[in-house]
Amino acid sequence: MDVRRERGSTFHIDDQSVLDLRGPKNTVDPWKPYHILAEEEYSRHRKLETVLTVFLTNQECPLRCTMCDLWKNTLDSTVPIGAIPAQIELALSQLPNAKKIKLYNSGNFFDPKAIPTADYDPILSRLDDFDTLIVENHPKFCGTRCIDFQARSGGRLEVAMGLETHEPAILRKLNKKMDLDDFDAAVEKLLDAEITVRAFVLLQPPFMAPEAAVDSCLATLEHAFSIGVDCCAVIPTRGGNGMMEKIKGSVGFEPPELFKVEAVADTAYRWNRGRVLVDLWDIESVSKCESCCLARVARLQAMNETQRWLEPIACDECGS
Repeated sequence: MDVRRERGSTFHIDDQSVLDLRGPKNTVDPWKPYHILAEEEYSRHRKLETVLTVFLTNQECPLRCTMCDLWKNTLDSTVPIGAIPAQIELALSQLPNAKKIKLYNSGNFFDPKAIPTADYDPILSRLDDFDTLIVENHPKFCGTRCIDFQARSGGRLEVAMGLETHEPAILRKLNKKMDLDDFDAAVEKLLDAEITVRAFVLLQPPFMAPEAAVDSCLATLEHAFSIGVDCCAVIPTRGGNGMMEKIKGSVGFEPPELFKVEAVADTAYRWNRGRVLVDLWDIESVSKCESCCLARVARLQAMNETQRWLEPIACDECGS
């Protein structure tokens, strides 16, 4: 395992070290999505709309990001031709009607080993009634397949990419195989093709001093909006993949507390520069106060849905 201390305070992380610390994968079926959901989201059309999310089952992403746990619901080989359209068909038979859909595949939609190119036209044909199609992709997979897919989609495409942080030193330690220039170049290419861009931004990634987390996250959001990103999803960094627990035990890592999530939201929603969506999955776990937690999370949800800053929640118990 190539994980070692350097200068007494940092790790060297490579693909094999990430793999060595993983647990087992979950059992998934190549003909079924591993999860589906419908939720309300403030859309690129600047209103609250129902968005369907289909978590596709496909081959594992070839990248080995330090903090990623999405590999848990992936396969070791490419799915058969026709499996992805079948997954979408099954999902839509169980979901309500909507005009917007996310096809998230725990990796890169335009990696042909994940989503076979022969399935592009059947996918688009089945989704002809949707006005927005959102997929996730790494900046280095934003090539001709992506641009051609946009042309075939009739201009409905939105691509979500992991920016994570604007800080080069931290970005290198995340093992994402990209730098800030790669991300910026991908955004420029997508915008030139009239593809809407959303970015995933981490709050308090590993190897970052906790006291710097809020300012760094805000600077990353500012950078994203400055180059034309339309939407930023703020994700409080979590553990659970093996490597993050190794980092926690050796150099220290803790998920950001709820007040830091609120601090980022309080500033970003006042900017009015682009959509900001705070990821609230399991957010209660980072709250220190049972008395005000639910109200504070509800406030964040309401800001997600309206894109407007709302008055903070006062709590006599914890003094928030």
